[in-house]
Amino acid sequence: MPLYLSRFSYTPETWARLIDHPEDRARAAQSYIESVGGKLHGFWYAFGTHDGYNLWEAPDDVSMAAVALAISAGGALSSFETTVLLTVDETLTALRAAEQVRYRPPGA
Repeated sequence: MPLYLSRFSYTPETWARLIDHPEDRARAAQSYIESVGGKLHGFWYAFGTHDGYNLWEAPDDVSMAAVALAISAGGALSSFETTVLLTVDETLTALRAAEQVRYRPPGA
């Protein structure tokens, strides 16, 4: 199954609710991805541009998009971005296929 890396940030209101009622949000994230047949591989909080990161596995892009849309529509996040991750083998396959693409730079 494909892997996905998500970066998220909470709204100030969400942080205030978590301060008042601390909660393990990894459990919630796990239930969301399992509802589409996927698996949560990791959930981390961070300092910096984003408040946290998730590593997910999902059956396909549509399943992951469904989870991302549901989370985004919930209103607790100020940002949510997801990146599809490729294995080394998938990247090597793409590199070999890129040789067949006849790209022409603009103006060339």
